[in-house]
Amino acid sequence: MNANWQQYLKSFEAYLRLERSHPANTIKAYLNDLHKLANYASTEQPPLSATQMQLTDLQGFLAFLNDLGLESSSQARVLSGIKAFYRFLMLEGMVLESPAELLEMPRSRRKLPEVLHIEEINQMIANIDLSKPEGHRNKAILETLYSCGLRVSELIELRLSNLFFDIGFIRVLGKGNKERLVPIGETAIASIRWYVEGQRRQLNIVKGAEDVVFLSRNGKPLTRMLVFLLVKQQAMLAGVQKTVSPHTFRHAFATHMVEAGADLRAVQEMLGHESITTTEIYTHLSREYLRDVVRQFHPRR
Repeated sequence: MNANWQQYLKSFEAYLRLERSHPANTIKAYLNDLHKLANYASTEQPPLSATQMQLTDLQGFLAFLNDLGLESSSQARVLSGIKAFYRFLMLEGMVLESPAELLEMPRSRRKLPEVLHIEEINQMIANIDLSKPEGHRNKAILETLYSCGLRVSELIELRLSNLFFDIGFIRVLGKGNKERLVPIGETAIASIRWYVEGQRRQLNIVKGAEDVVFLSRNGKPLTRMLVFLLVKQQAMLAGVQKTVSPHTFRHAFATHMVEAGADLRAVQEMLGHESITTTEIYTHLSREYLRDVVRQFHPRR
């Protein structure tokens, strides 16, 4: 976090405590959430200060929290804290208007997610620098996300003891601690093996993480934030102009399967969806794709 953010958050904390008389727990929650926003802003290219944030930047931050699986009640608290923070900056004359004024909670209605084309996925993977210590790990992460359609939480909790490469499956711990078997492709298997038998063996693994597949350079389990930043960085390097997150790979996996004619029930099982209606969104995506194909290639479009 840069000095700009630190200065404003310190002033905001004093304002909440001395002028607004907020309870200590409320102040702590607001500051924790705003620290997340500051860290998110620091990943932008170029990094953004508190006074440079625009509505679209704040919307991107809320979308990021939504992708991480943050509960709607927690998202509402974050939204409240952001609005209070920018009202304070206006009060102090640090910004002329609040970029959070029109900020709203992500709508609960189903929205067709942006989908990566296979060429974009290939380009993101091809741009990974395999000469870096974490290069083969990063390649294995993207290959696994796309091959299996995993949630980011499922990816970082994947265990070596749950890899059944001899039969081409992995065991995944999904929502509600429900386990499912998911097929995994040969390309992803090869990438994981290369990482596990190479770079991973050189790590000083912390106690309790011995069975975790993907580890940081410190030998600790990865965080969801690290995976998010990895995907975002590779999208930037590949020149992908879409809003990309680890969940985008899950969408791509499902959409490409449905477009190729996969049975919807099979896709539901692989994704770990409770209801088939959740999986049906990908039939809508497929129809949009088919409609675009007709518009582009039909001689009497």
